[in-house]
Amino acid sequence: MKLPIPQRLVDQARAFESGEMTPAEPRNAATVVLMRAGERGPEVYLLRRQTSMAFAGGMCVFPGGGVDKRDFDHTVAWGGPSPAEWAERLGVDDATARALVCAAVRETFEESGVLLAGESAESVVADTTGADWEADRQALEKRELALTEFLDRRRLVLRTDLLGAWSGWLTPIFEPRRYRTWFFVAQLPEGQRTRDVSTESSSVEWLPAIEAVEQVEASALMMLPPTYLTCLELTPYADPAAVVAAAADHRVEMFMPEVISSGEEFLLSRPARVDPLLAERPR
Repeated sequence: MKLPIPQRLVDQARAFESGEMTPAEPRNAATVVLMRAGERGPEVYLLRRQTSMAFAGGMCVFPGGGVDKRDFDHTVAWGGPSPAEWAERLGVDDATARALVCAAVRETFEESGVLLAGESAESVVADTTGADWEADRQALEKRELALTEFLDRRRLVLRTDLLGAWSGWLTPIFEPRRYRTWFFVAQLPEGQRTRDVSTESSSVEWLPAIEAVEQVEASALMMLPPTYLTCLELTPYADPAAVVAAAADHRVEMFMPEVISSGEEFLLSRPARVDPLLAERPR
């Protein structure tokens, strides 16, 4: 799939590269590829962002968002790999790793109603659809409540072992809004179900990763390159458990797409790891 770049963005990119313009400072963010099993392999949970949104309006995205300063508040009850282990996987310091994992869990709950936490390190919340859960979810979304306070009050353990580190994407220098985003993967916990609750989305849906790829290629669905390429990377796996297992060996290296010339047009660069998968796609 080619991603041609308009000449105005090419000119902007050159201005940033030359120092004529100063790139926007990226904000740290976390996004979670929430999956469930399907007949065509892993299915992914997608939100179609409101067209009025300043960033990625109208695009289909995974649950996610910027790290909140309160995600650094304090250490919460923690199950799974330690913050130090997450720091190694994510390529950051311990405090940032803890905040990124908290942000991933918080954003997933805010935007899908799914909570990766339990009463112990071996359990997971079975149902989050009650009115009291919804009140807490809305308070988190409005930043009236911190995730750390929410977990402490409910005496819940953050189940970080339900997450896997997948990849990292840095918004190109020519974009006015930039994010340094860590992509996580997670399987929908047994008993929980997603709900259309996010105020930032106009609709939500579950799609097989391969079908999402096909729809983007047919121009029936809009995705930013990192979302499309992440869906593509999931297509070789039989089920979500296999994806999460594969993520255990991942060490995130942040990739920033750059403007390159193909000789005939300007394109965005992509990680070399996706080239074999793209080579198999229909032209």
